[in-house]
Amino acid sequence: MGSESRARILVVDDDEDVTSVVKRALERDGYEVATAASAEEALRTLPECRPDALVLDILMPGTDGLTLCRRIRSERPETGILMVTAKDAAADQVTGLDAGADDYLVKPFSVQVLEARLRAVLRRRQPSPEVITVGDLALDTASRRARRGEREIDLTATEYRLLVQLMREAGRPIPKHELTQRVWGYDFEGNDNVLEVYIGYLRTKLEARGEPRMIHTLRGVGYELRPVGT
Repeated sequence: MGSESRARILVVDDDEDVTSVVKRALERDGYEVATAASAEEALRTLPECRPDALVLDILMPGTDGLTLCRRIRSERPETGILMVTAKDAAADQVTGLDAGADDYLVKPFSVQVLEARLRAVLRRRQPSPEVITVGDLALDTASRRARRGEREIDLTATEYRLLVQLMREAGRPIPKHELTQRVWGYDFEGNDNVLEVYIGYLRTKLEARGEPRMIHTLRGVGYELRPVGT
């Protein structure tokens, strides 16, 4: 997509004041920006706009942002999604991330924070193919699929980013705050419980057939992924 500054962004929000402010700010940064006031309008706009990323509100009349997020993630997996909402509970954030969002920003937010988070989403969406292997666990960063032995593991966008960080630092404890910053960005405003929830998701998937644990909790420190038997 070239440089981040020339990325195409679709802002989807039924609040005209929000879309107007965000559109002006992003255009000042050099982005190409389109807007939509509903999920239905966004779907009509997508073929022509071909956005690199969406700024997507959850609460909208008609089809909500979560439903639109799931559809876009299914049909356009390469598209970045920054979800914005007034809901700030951990369960709401997990629901948004599970729907396929790359990041989650709670209203009210500053335009500067939104711009920084959007840049981070776009950077994370740029491909850097490699296969990372730790013991019997392998992660293909091109397909975003993991494999434990012969068993293939499907990952959500957030689970993938978390597993990449753990595997690249295999054998080294990563403090919780550092891991959170790496996965969600330095300005992450989410609930601290979100990281614990996603560690639980990864453990469930990696140990689905009774395999030995690889992700270990180090109380007072953070988390460490290490090969079995080490």
